Amino acid sequence: HGAEANILMQRADVAMYLAKRSGDGYAVYSSDQDPYDVNRVVVQGELRQAVDRGELSVFYQPKVQIATRRLVGFEALVRWQHPRRGWLPPSEFLPLAERTGLIKRLTASVLDIVLKQLAAWQIEGWAVPVAVNLSMRDLLDPRFGQLVKDQLASAGVGHHLLQFEITESTAMSEPERVIQTIAPLQQAGIQFAIDDFGTGYSSLAYLQRLPVREIKIDRSFVGKMAGNAGSASIVQATVELGHRLGLDVVAEGIEDDKTYDLLLKSGCDTGQGYLISRPLPASQFADWLRDGAWIAARESERPAA
Repeated sequence: HGAEANILMQRADVAMYLAKRSGDGYAVYSSDQDPYDVNRVVVQGELRQAVDRGELSVFYQPKVQIATRRLVGFEALVRWQHPRRGWLPPSEFLPLAERTGLIKRLTASVLDIVLKQLAAWQIEGWAVPVAVNLSMRDLLDPRFGQLVKDQLASAGVGHHLLQFEITESTAMSEPERVIQTIAPLQQAGIQFAIDDFGTGYSSLAYLQRLPVREIKIDRSFVGKMAGNAGSASIVQATVELGHRLGLDVVAEGIEDDKTYDLLLKSGCDTGQGYLISRPLPASQFADWLRDGAWIAARESERPAA
């Protein structure tokens, strides 16, 4: 990864950062993750312009109640149509945004898009919550709570229709400060969920204190449970733990009927994944519901054909 000592040391440092962030204990250097890479610097500037110009898009992945196949919410997933590389998933640019401090402006932009969509759905008769992912920088920003409340008031959207997801590793990195940030928002009616549950090192004492409504079982366990008894046992244990703590449990990464049936038997509350739907633009959900495999939250909330 380099012909000179200083370049090797620099790139080893990048790999070390990646290893720490991933939690896997190791990582191989990648120019895509290198903040010193010339191409990376160019992409950083392009991303900043994309945020400034409102060029980011939000796709929505449905979450359904497993027992009834009823739509209960969406997860908002940001996408960027890069001028040369086409559509980019969050994993391609969110780490860069986090590292450069652009993530707070990006989050505000995504939240603005989501709240406008929620307002439009309300006019059409929908009342389905949407979840937005937060970074550690968002949670450590003392102004974040007020910014969220201001955006909700401006959009005219009820607090109960907004949910935030924070990863387990983020929640546990500075739990006291996280609690301070999310507690007032939770008291105002905004819901919180722990994402990627099972991949970090949760303290159950802190998990019990966090004002969250649900935990999401990571896809690395859900995707293997149909063919791996160990993964199936972890999923079952997580469902039981969540229910003991009074939390709803969401399974991510459902890709086949066998996995869905196993989750139904386990008592898991909610699911999302490609079996249900890939992330879609908001304009395509009327067609998704019209297919008839899944049910609108209430018939009165079904969008007009």
